[in-house]
Amino acid sequence: MNTRKPTLEKISTEFGSSMRVIKNEIYGGEKKPFWHFHPEIELVYVNKGKGKRHIGNHLSYFNNSMLVLIGSNLPHNGFTDRLTINGSETIVQFKPSFLGEHFFEVPEMEGINNLFERAKKGILFGVKTKQKIGPKIEKLNKKEGFKKILVLLEVLNALAKSKDYIILNSDGFTFETEPQDSAKIDKIFKHVNSNFQNHISLDEIADIVSMTVPAFCRYFKRVTGKTFTKLVNEYRVVHATKLLTESQMSITDISYECGFNNFSHFNKIFKEITGKSASKYRSGVKQIIQ
Repeated sequence: MNTRKPTLEKISTEFGSSMRVIKNEIYGGEKKPFWHFHPEIELVYVNKGKGKRHIGNHLSYFNNSMLVLIGSNLPHNGFTDRLTINGSETIVQFKPSFLGEHFFEVPEMEGINNLFERAKKGILFGVKTKQKIGPKIEKLNKKEGFKKILVLLEVLNALAKSKDYIILNSDGFTFETEPQDSAKIDKIFKHVNSNFQNHISLDEIADIVSMTVPAFCRYFKRVTGKTFTKLVNEYRVVHATKLLTESQMSITDISYECGFNNFSHFNKIFKEITGKSASKYRSGVKQIIQ
């Protein structure tokens, strides 16, 4: 059993979304599993895969498919090493409050609220539920906006009603985190939040958390799933969308105001993150306002 203290994983949702949906068709081998936790609830559906399941104190193996719901802050190993070439894995991550602090406290949401409580110990669903709910989960990454929220609520409602499940840690699970790890990632995000409009070198940010640049890059990618450059660019683009919406500044001026020193690079990054050019984004906002 894993006696090492779990690492906090910092999860960032995609631009314009309150949840994160990842679908892996095959295992690429690029990310090693690690013992971690996060405040987000995690729904994992593996279709035609096999491997090891380590969630809290529970350790077991599966041979064909798997549907699990992992509650907030329940330590687990990543499942990235278990897929066969014919398999697929869909991961859905969202905070319990992603629809508002009290959304799931209303009477109509009591079943899902209870599901979230059970999930803190880990829930493994049986064959009938997998066959019924699995295909819906796999389609989530193709849904957008309201439809994505609606499908997720339908999935959660069906899981809440299911009797076809077992609790993986029936006696509960307690653990101690690495305080310095949470403090380290907080330092990084606070520094980026205050300085993204300026150039932040890897030397500078690595020095803030007392790490070498190579060690910092490995640590940051492992904990957040993205490079430091991508994080800074996301902060800049989010700020750009605010200025495009609320100000009359030219797009060129906005690009420099957000920390980009090259206008064409700004356009490229903005489109990568939002799916549209800055000018189309602004014109779309104006049409909504009118």
